Amino acid sequence: MSAYKFLGIAGNYEAFDVPAGTLKSFLSDKNRGWTGFSLTMPLKEEVLSVADVIDPIVKRIQSGNTLVKQGEQWSLYSTDVVGFQNAWRAQNSDQPQSVLIVGSGATARTAAAAFDNSGTSISVLHRNSDRELSMMDAVSKATLNFLPWHFSDVFYKHDLVVNTTPKGALDPFANELSNKPHGTFFDVIYNPWPTSFAGAWSKTGAPVLSGLDLLIAQGIEQIRLFTGIDIDVEGLSAHLKRDLGAR
Repeated sequence: MSAYKFLGIAGNYEAFDVPAGTLKSFLSDKNRGWTGFSLTMPLKEEVLSVADVIDPIVKRIQSGNTLVKQGEQWSLYSTDVVGFQNAWRAQNSDQPQSVLIVGSGATARTAAAAFDNSGTSISVLHRNSDRELSMMDAVSKATLNFLPWHFSDVFYKHDLVVNTTPKGALDPFANELSNKPHGTFFDVIYNPWPTSFAGAWSKTGAPVLSGLDLLIAQGIEQIRLFTGIDIDVEGLSAHLKRDLGAR
């Protein structure tokens, strides 16, 4: 609600516990009085079988986080893609030419789509070869390759390293980081913060982005979809960082 109060928008934004497999039932009685919903896993994938209209980028990554009521239909979007892009752009003027994505689940697909540019090389370090086809579907312009799960000097060489793995999965690599990396580390985790690996990266003097940056950037795009208003992104982002950081 902090963002809506800052913008002077009346309404409610609250959490609902919707167990996996029950999203369709949950939405069945939500009439025009509802503007939309933010979705977290595992509903980001389940919602594809529920939405009436699906944005093309959602189809590509097979993951959506924003349902918007438009007339009698539910339209599905992913603001996570724009969130990754805007969080990066807030700190960098150029697009990354080389990206290392750690993990290969729904968030990894989203990160791949976010930095899918001609001339960009994307490497995926992961443990589940069954996910490689869906990762390839998320990319249409960049080159893509897969790496086995172990620490190597690839962490030092990329313009951007994105961790999309669950809490603690990357911790064992923290002690392996001995030199200053070339690029920025972007960890989608924000609680607890810093993660062990983010802390080790930061100690080398290399830049770090946190999951809070992503949370705020994608949230602002959700508000834009829910309300249709023009937003002072820089001002709202600064307000949310102060507010959420204080918590």
